[in-house]
Amino acid sequence: MLGDVLLIEDKHRQAAEVIVAEILKRKIDRFTVAISGESGTGKTELAHVIAKALRQHGIFAKPIHIDNYYRILPLQRTEWRQKHGVKNVVGYEEYNWEMIYKNMGDFKAKTFSTMPCVDLVTEQVDLLTTNFAEVDMLIIDGLYAIKTEKVDLKIFIDMTYHDTGKAQKLRGKEPQNEFRMEVLLQEHAMVRDLKPQANIIVNRDYTVEVIN
Repeated sequence: MLGDVLLIEDKHRQAAEVIVAEILKRKIDRFTVAISGESGTGKTELAHVIAKALRQHGIFAKPIHIDNYYRILPLQRTEWRQKHGVKNVVGYEEYNWEMIYKNMGDFKAKTFSTMPCVDLVTEQVDLLTTNFAEVDMLIIDGLYAIKTEKVDLKIFIDMTYHDTGKAQKLRGKEPQNEFRMEVLLQEHAMVRDLKPQANIIVNRDYTVEVIN
């Protein structure tokens, strides 16, 4: 996302060091990594630090943020959710999975690809064109990223929205009000269901546990 604020701390770097070592053990051609967790858990920071660390090994990894793929535009999303009900619309189907898989397919095919990119200043959606022939690896981060099919390594940040209140306020992406808390509660239920799919768990203290 354009205009996003990254709050990178030592915990992200330390977790990334363990995860990069695991990636290097498992890496195959056109490798894909997914990182899931609730809002404010540090998914984007972790994806960024992992990608930067991989450069030291000659690997060009491109982060893709699933929040860029919402079907409903940012300026319309709150009204849409309120109109249709949080429990009815907040979840997996808010995202344009067809476009996500199209971009992943372009990565596998090593071709040019056009992706959405939300500008957090204007709240408009821009288009970003990437030459995937020059990219070795994808790192997909988002609430439901590890739901993505045909991902080689799935990482789950095991924190809840209760743990991340400070981070959400600092990032300033969303207004903190009763409606926002209703959205967080719905996301919490759906994200927690994905934990059993993970190969790697990042614990609340950001220690890393390799599951399989």
